[in-house]
Amino acid sequence: MFGFLQRSRSITKIALQPPTPQADRHGLALVLIVKNEAPHIGEWARFHLRAGVRHIHAYDNGSTDGTAEALLSAAGLQASVIPWDQKLRDARRGLEIHNQVLAYAHAVRNFGSRYRWLSFIDVDEFLIPRQANSLPEALAHLEGCRNISLPWHMFGRSGHIEPPAGGVLRNYTRRNPDPMSDAKGLRNFKMIVDPCHVTALKVHEIETDGGTTTCNDRGEAFTNSSREGTRFYSADHIQLNHYYTRSDAELRAKIARGPNLTTPDADHLRRVMRKVAAIEADEIEDRAAIEFLERPHPERTGG
Repeated sequence: MFGFLQRSRSITKIALQPPTPQADRHGLALVLIVKNEAPHIGEWARFHLRAGVRHIHAYDNGSTDGTAEALLSAAGLQASVIPWDQKLRDARRGLEIHNQVLAYAHAVRNFGSRYRWLSFIDVDEFLIPRQANSLPEALAHLEGCRNISLPWHMFGRSGHIEPPAGGVLRNYTRRNPDPMSDAKGLRNFKMIVDPCHVTALKVHEIETDGGTTTCNDRGEAFTNSSREGTRFYSADHIQLNHYYTRSDAELRAKIARGPNLTTPDADHLRRVMRKVAAIEADEIEDRAAIEFLERPHPERTGG
């Protein structure tokens, strides 16, 4: 059932049989794994429902701050919460199975048959329609693609020491100017895929139909390895904003929470702070999310 790519201490890739599509499948659903995101998950959910997302499948990795309640209050019946508090290991080799990847594989197999598109993002990541009024409309020209990779646009602290009033999108507008920079881990991707063709996945890389072909948001085909070149870059239709730090206080809390895999604290701290320094070394103003919010929008139900 599973195929594994192992590191020295972890299993970070899972292979699977794709689900059989339902005849009436449609729309875009989001999958995320969360832990103690109550202050931000409501804004995140309301934004994406406004952008036309049909459903949110949230895997709760042991939240204790009311994250699930905040999500359901914001999204109602358009969200589902799955308990996912675990650290699992391969019994023979002792390798930790990446809990986030395991959640993604579970979502594809158990929910993917319902949707035309599935995307896997975090609460600090927002999918911004750049021209269309919704994400499904922004995807309409990509029917020939089964795997779409969106590069991170990395936002820093925007000068905030403490969390500001008014939410993330309107307060954090400064980002690194080069989404394709390979400096300190700034270049990475999240995907929107046809779940009924997913055959293997990692957090930042998905295979469809047993291959590594992926498209940018213009529909140009590359491979998972060649997408890292500058020719791949496009945010013409959908921009992926990654609010990596939020305020300085929230950055410290992020570091204290630790990564999704068991990692020595000092290594995690160094990795995060290198990335923060690279983001903030050179910044530009980016108001794409605010511009989307300020457009007139018809009422949407996520269908």
